[in-house]
Amino acid sequence: MRIGELADRAGTTTRALRYYESLGLLPPAARTGNGYRSYGEEHLRMLEQIRSLQDFGFGLEETRPFVECLRAGHASGDACEGSLEVYRRKLAELDACVARLQEVRASVAAQLARAELASGLREPMCELGRDTAAPAGSPAEALAGPSGGAAAGEPSVPTRGHPRDDPDHP
Repeated sequence: MRIGELADRAGTTTRALRYYESLGLLPPAARTGNGYRSYGEEHLRMLEQIRSLQDFGFGLEETRPFVECLRAGHASGDACEGSLEVYRRKLAELDACVARLQEVRASVAAQLARAELASGLREPMCELGRDTAAPAGSPAEALAGPSGGAAAGEPSVPTRGHPRDDPDHP
């Protein structure tokens, strides 16, 4: 098949195909008598592997072991140890990212709880505070304390809703 057909079938551009060839991710195409590139189904399989991995956030260089695995004749690009190692590294990277996001979320939730308490609202008005209870030992739980936010020795004050819900509020 010619380069345009391969690009269409793989959901990419002819420019991207030439770029992948220049990086060595795709083997050079055979040339027809009139000089056109001629690609086979194996090129399509390699492109599908590259595109699939890119859709999951893998960089081009991270796709190399998968493509090499296919070029070695394996039925799947993830049938080789090099590919498995890339998967392991990507999972570790994703786990670190998720852990960082959880830390940021906890900080934002704690800031929200502080802001709501400081504004006189005892009941979280934000969906973040309402949907998830503060985990035991978290900054938000420490702020609220066992008496719902009243400091030790202070009476617990019943809460009203938001001022906009108060009929006496202008």
